[in-house]
Amino acid sequence: MIDIGAGAGVLVAALAARGLTDLAALDLSETALAQARARLAGGPEVDWIVADVLGWRPARRYDIWHDRAAFHFLTDPADRQAYRATLAAALAPGGHAVLGTFAPDGPERCSGLPVVRYDADSLAAELGPGFRLIAAARDDHRTPAGALQRFQFGLFRKL
Repeated sequence: MIDIGAGAGVLVAALAARGLTDLAALDLSETALAQARARLAGGPEVDWIVADVLGWRPARRYDIWHDRAAFHFLTDPADRQAYRATLAAALAPGGHAVLGTFAPDGPERCSGLPVVRYDADSLAAELGPGFRLIAAARDDHRTPAGALQRFQFGLFRKL
């Protein structure tokens, strides 16, 4: 499994605590990944990748691609195309991608940056015919400051 935009998040540590191995975390920030890595001191080996997903060329394929809130920052169609190319190269045939983006009634901006909001159908259309939508769910997330952020999640299978 690879976590895209992993940052200082806890997903990789939580999966490792459940006994999962063969984990990778990709983020632009070496500092954020170092914080996540510190949580796993003495834990399983994780492939920590400091890179921009748009230009990253994976050396291998993954069974699961996880992205909670990186894709929606790609407002330029060329950037979304580059993301899709990386996703297609990194995900094994039959593999699954989990993408979380802001929902249509979610924020229009995040951290001062514009975002693209998606429902399940528009997210599936954006990924294109090489992916089939398996499941979709919405989530109302409360930020530490108490603000409500509405998310759309999609589970896709690579054909």
